[in-house]
Amino acid sequence: MRNALPNALPLGRREFIAGAAALGGGFSLGLTLPAPADAASSAPEINAWIVVRLDDTVVIRVARAEMGQGTLTGLAQLVAEELDCDWSKVTTESPTPGQSAARGRVWGDFLTGGSLGVRKSQDYMRKAGAIARAMLIQAAADQWNAPTAECTVDRGVITHGASGRSVSYGKVAEAAAKLTPPADAPLKDRRDWKIAGKGMKRLDTRDKITGKTVYGVDVKLPGMLNAAIKACPVFGGRLASYDESKIANLKGVKKVVRVDDTAVAVVADTWWRAKTALDALPIVWDEGPNAKASSAGTAKWLAEGLDKAQPAVAGHRKGDAGAAIASAARTVEAVYSYPHQNHAQMEPLNATVLYTPETCEIWTRTQNAESTREAVAAAAGLPIERCDVHAVMLGGGFGRRLFNDNVRQAVLIAREFPGVPVKLLWSREEDMTHGAYHPVTQCKLVGAFDAGNRLTGFHMRISGQSISASVMPQWVKDGLDPAVFQGLSGAGEAQLGYDFPNLLIEHAMRNPSVPPGWWRGVNINQNAIYLECFMDELAQAAGEDPLAFRRKLMSKQPKQLAVLDAVAERAGWGKPAPEGVYRGLASFMAFGSYVAAVAEISVLPGDKIKIRRIVAATDPGQIVNPAQVERQIAGSFVFGLSALFHGGITIKDGRVEQQNFDSYDSMRLKDMPKVECILAPSGGFWGGVGEPTICVAAPAVLNAYYAATGKRIRSVPLKDSNISFV
Repeated sequence: MRNALPNALPLGRREFIAGAAALGGGFSLGLTLPAPADAASSAPEINAWIVVRLDDTVVIRVARAEMGQGTLTGLAQLVAEELDCDWSKVTTESPTPGQSAARGRVWGDFLTGGSLGVRKSQDYMRKAGAIARAMLIQAAADQWNAPTAECTVDRGVITHGASGRSVSYGKVAEAAAKLTPPADAPLKDRRDWKIAGKGMKRLDTRDKITGKTVYGVDVKLPGMLNAAIKACPVFGGRLASYDESKIANLKGVKKVVRVDDTAVAVVADTWWRAKTALDALPIVWDEGPNAKASSAGTAKWLAEGLDKAQPAVAGHRKGDAGAAIASAARTVEAVYSYPHQNHAQMEPLNATVLYTPETCEIWTRTQNAESTREAVAAAAGLPIERCDVHAVMLGGGFGRRLFNDNVRQAVLIAREFPGVPVKLLWSREEDMTHGAYHPVTQCKLVGAFDAGNRLTGFHMRISGQSISASVMPQWVKDGLDPAVFQGLSGAGEAQLGYDFPNLLIEHAMRNPSVPPGWWRGVNINQNAIYLECFMDELAQAAGEDPLAFRRKLMSKQPKQLAVLDAVAERAGWGKPAPEGVYRGLASFMAFGSYVAAVAEISVLPGDKIKIRRIVAATDPGQIVNPAQVERQIAGSFVFGLSALFHGGITIKDGRVEQQNFDSYDSMRLKDMPKVECILAPSGGFWGGVGEPTICVAAPAVLNAYYAATGKRIRSVPLKDSNISFV
C-alpha cells in the first residue's frame, strides 16, 4: 500500500504516473496527531493539514472533492488566512481515505455533497492554520530568544520588531515541527481577512487550461488493460447469456467477464477495441418484471397518489388546514409535476483498479472516498485496511459520484487479472441509461380564502419517489422521509419561508423502478417550482401583486425577506419594465442559505423565450471567495434552466429513452442571460453556495412566462409544451 502522500500532481494529463513520493524536505505543523507507521523518522509529522517546505511552499491538504465548485480554493483560502502565508506559494494535495483511517480519521469525513464542502470543514481547517501559525512564530521567537508577543507575521515572513530581524516560514519549519502545539489558537476576526473573503484566483484553473490536470479518464498505468461494460437496459433485469465465441478472435480482446449477473464486460488492450467487441457480442437479457414500465404508467400511478383517500405522511403541519379548506369561501387548486433528471456529467463514470490477492487500489474521484473504499473492500473480498482510493480530478459530479456502482464493477473485473491494472470506462450511453436519477413527483396544492379574501389555509400533497427509501432506508421513519420536504420544513436548514395560518404538507410515497439519486439541489428543485409558482397563482386569485402577497406571509423570516426585497429592488419590481419584457420572481431557503431571483424575459412568436436578465441574491451567512460565489450562482442558473427547457428522462419498455446529448440537451452560450448577483452575507452562520440558487431559476422564469402570456405551465420540461429558447 502507498501510505505517503504524493508530492505533486503528475506532469502531464495523459502521462499519469502511479505511485506516491515521500514528502521530502517538508514539515507538517499544527495539530497534535499521531504519525503514520511508515513516516520518515527524520520528519515527524505533527499536523494533518499543513506542510511547509524549505522553499516556503505551503501545501494544504484537502479531503473534499473538487469538481468545479471551488471548494479546493475556498478551503485553502481559509487555512492560508489563519496561517498568514504567501498565497502565491500555496498548493494543495489530497490525502487518501486509507491514510486517514490509519491516523484515526484525522481528516474527518470525505463527503462532498449537500453544499457542505466549505461550511462543514471551515472550523477545523481554520484552527489548523491558526495553530500552525502560532508554532512557526514560537520557533522563530525561540531562535531569537525573544517573546512571541514582539513578533509579527506577514505573507509567511516573521519579523521581530525590536531587533528588525526576520525569517521565512520555510527556515523555521523544522524547528516548529518539534514543538508541542498549543491547545488552541484564536481565529481572526472576519474584518481582518486579507485572503479569505477575497476573489482570489482558483488554484486549479491553470492546470486545467494547460492540460496538466489528470482526470479519471486520463489515468494510465504500466501494462494497463481496458474494459467496456453493458448492464441490462431494463432496471431490475439480469444477464441471461452471451456468446463470447463470436468475439474471441478479435484483435486485442483478452477476456469476457460476467459482472454481478447484471452486466457483461469485455477487457482488451485498448478501450475502443473493448467497446467494439462488446458491441459485437451477442447478449440475451432477462428483462424481469419492469420490462413494460413507462413514464406514462408512472404518471398515472402518481396522479392516483394525489387523492386524499390514499395514504400519506405529514412532514409539516400547523393548525387545521383541512377545516380551513372545508369552510373556505373559495379555494384555488393546481397540480404540478416534475420528471426524472439525469446528472449527465461531462466525464463518464470510470475507475482504474490494481488488484492483487493481498491489496486493492483504485484511481478514481468520488464524492465520498471513504464509502468508495468500503465498496472496493467489499468487491475485492479483502480487509478494508488493505484497500485504498487515490484521488484524481473529478470531471463533474452533481451527486452522481456519491454512488459506487461503477467502482464495484471495476473491482470485480480487475479480480480476473491479478497484478494487472484495469481501467473501466462507461460509454456515454451506459452512463446516461444507468444513472441514479432525480426523483419523479407530482404535487397537488390547495389554497383557501375566507370571505375577506384572506388566505386561511394551505395544503400541499406530494406524490412520488423517495431517494432515501432506496439508498438510505434508515433515514425513513414510519414512512416519513424528511428529505422530501426540503425547503418546506418547519425547522432546519431548508425551512418554509411563509407563515400560513393553517398548513398541511404531506407525501404519498410511490417508488417506481427507476433508481433515484441525489441530483444537484435534490428536492428543492421541484419543491420550489410547486410552491413559488402556486404562490403566484394565489396572489393572482387574491388580486395582489406577487411580491406584496409574499411579503405579508414572510414577516417571520427576515433573512428570506431580505433577499427577496434585494432582488425586487435591483430589478425595479413595481416599475414599468421595458416594452415586451416581463418579470417573475421566486424565493426559497435551502442548504442553510437564503436565495431569491427575478427573471426578465420576452416571449417571441412560436413560443420562444428570450431570458434577458436574471437578478439573483444569496445570503449564505459567510462568503469565502465572492468571485467564485458569483460564478456558482451563474452556473446554477445554467443547470436549473437546462433542466427547465431541455431536461426530463422518460421511460419506455423499462428503458431510458435519452441515451446521449442529442436527446438530453443543455442550454447554449447564446441562451445564457446576464446574471446580476447580489451577495448579502449577514453573518453568524455558514450556508451552502453550490446548490441553493438552482431552485429559483425555473419558477422565476415560469412566473415571468405567465406574466407575458397569461398561460400557466405546470410541468417540466418546457420542450414538451413546445416552448424553447430563441
